[in-house]
Amino acid sequence: MMKCILTVTALTGQLKNLLEETFDPILVEGEISNLRRPASGHTYFTLKDNQAQIRAVWFKPFPGTQLTPSSRRMACDLEEGMLVVCRGRISVYAPRGEYQIVIDTVEPKGTGALQKAFEQLKARLHAEGLFDERHKKEIPFLPSCIGVITSPTGAVIRDILQITKRRFPSVSLLLAPARVQGPEAAPEIVRAIQDMVAFGRADVLILARGGGSLEDLAPFNDETVARAIHACPVPIISAVGHETDYTIADFTADLRAPTPSAAAELVVPSRDDLAGTLFDLRHRMIRSRAHMAESLNREATLLREKLKSPRWMIDDYRLSLDDYDDRMKARLCQQLAHSAAHLHHLKIRLAQGSPRTGHRRIGFLLESSTGNMIAAMRRRIVDARQTLKRNISLLDSLNPLAVLNRGFSITLRRQTKEIIREAAQVRVGEELMIYLGKGQLTASVKSREEDNARYFFAKPGRMNKRTEERDRFDSEIDLPER
Repeated sequence: MMKCILTVTALTGQLKNLLEETFDPILVEGEISNLRRPASGHTYFTLKDNQAQIRAVWFKPFPGTQLTPSSRRMACDLEEGMLVVCRGRISVYAPRGEYQIVIDTVEPKGTGALQKAFEQLKARLHAEGLFDERHKKEIPFLPSCIGVITSPTGAVIRDILQITKRRFPSVSLLLAPARVQGPEAAPEIVRAIQDMVAFGRADVLILARGGGSLEDLAPFNDETVARAIHACPVPIISAVGHETDYTIADFTADLRAPTPSAAAELVVPSRDDLAGTLFDLRHRMIRSRAHMAESLNREATLLREKLKSPRWMIDDYRLSLDDYDDRMKARLCQQLAHSAAHLHHLKIRLAQGSPRTGHRRIGFLLESSTGNMIAAMRRRIVDARQTLKRNISLLDSLNPLAVLNRGFSITLRRQTKEIIREAAQVRVGEELMIYLGKGQLTASVKSREEDNARYFFAKPGRMNKRTEERDRFDSEIDLPER
C-alpha cells in the first residue's frame, strides 16, 4: 500500500474537521492563565490544570446578541488564577497549528471562584454606596400587610405563615412566588420585587430562602437583585440561608435576618408580648397615679398644718401696720428736716446772688484794685525819678557844654574846622574860631608858645537850669496820697 503524502495545510485541515466533528459542545474545567484583552474586545487566555493546558478564546459578541447578566459580569471579572468551567467547542487555528477551545459561556468553578466573584461584586457595590446606612429605610413597627418573596412550595413560606399567625394573626401576608435557585431565579426575584411595589399594598417585604451552598445562593449574589433591592421604595428584610450565610442581598437590604424564621419574628411583634407590655404599662400607670395622689395628699396635709389661723394673720398684719406707720412718720420727719435744710441753703445762695450784694462786692473789689493801682503807680514814679536822676547826672558828666560852662573853650582852624590841641598846629597870623560856653570868637594868632599850660573853666549856670527842669517835672505829676 502506497503511503499518501499530505501537506501541512491538508493535515491541519483534516485534524480540524476531525476534532470539530468528534467533540460536541463540551465543558472544560481549568485555571485561567495568560489572560489578554486586546483592543478587538476578544478575550484570550490559557486554560490549564496540573498536567496540561489548552488555549481558549472568548469572542466579543456580535451587536444585538442577548447575554445573561452573569455572562456580561464574567467577561469583565475574569482574572489570572481563577478556576472556571468553560462551555464551547474544539477548533484548530491553522496558521499556528494549535488547537483551542472557542468558548460560549464561562462560569466560576468551586467555592474559591464564587467567593472571589462575590468579594469583587461586594467591593464594587460598596464603592457605589449601595450598602450605606443612609439608604436604609426604617422597618414599620406593626405592618398591616407583609409581602413575602420566596418559593411557594418550600418550607420557608410555611414557617413564615406559621410564625406570623402565631405572633400577630391579624397581619396580612402577600406572596410573590419566585424561584430561589438556578439561573432563572435572579430575574424572577427582580420581577417579584417590582410587582410588589406596583401592587402597593405591602408595608414591608421579606426576601427569604433556606440554607444552601454558595452555588445555591448565587441568585442572591446577583447584581441585578442587589440593584432592585436598593431601588425598592418599600423596606426589605433579607432572610437568606442560615445565620452564617451572607449574601449581597443581605448587605443591600434594609434589615438582615439570620434566618427566614427570624425575619418573621422581626417583622411583626408578638401580640401576646404587646398585650403583656400594655398590661404592665397600665399597671405601672395606675401605681404611678396612686403614688402621685398619695404624695399630693401628704403635701396638702403638710401645707394645711403650716397654714396659720386668720386671727393670727390679722394680728401680724396689725403689727406690721403699726410698724409701717412709725417708719412712715420717721421718714416724713426726716424728709421735712431735709427740705428745711435745703430751703435754708437756697436762701443763702439767693442772698449771695442778689444785685445789691454783687454791687457791694464789685465796689469793694474796685476800691481795692484802685488802691493797688495807685500804690503800683507811685512805686513806678519813684523808680522813674531815681532813674531820671541817675541819667541826668550821667548826661551832665558827659556833656561837653558843661566843660565850656566851666570856663573852657574849643579852638578850631577857621578854614578847615580842625580842632587845635597844640600851639604848634597854628601859625602866627592865622585866623582861629574859639567856641565858648556862650557864643564864639574869631581871633588871629599874634604869637605862640609851646608849653603844656592848661586852663579849666566852670559854668554852673547850666547845671542850675537842669535842676530847675527836674523840679518842674516832679511838680507836674501830682499823685494822690493813699
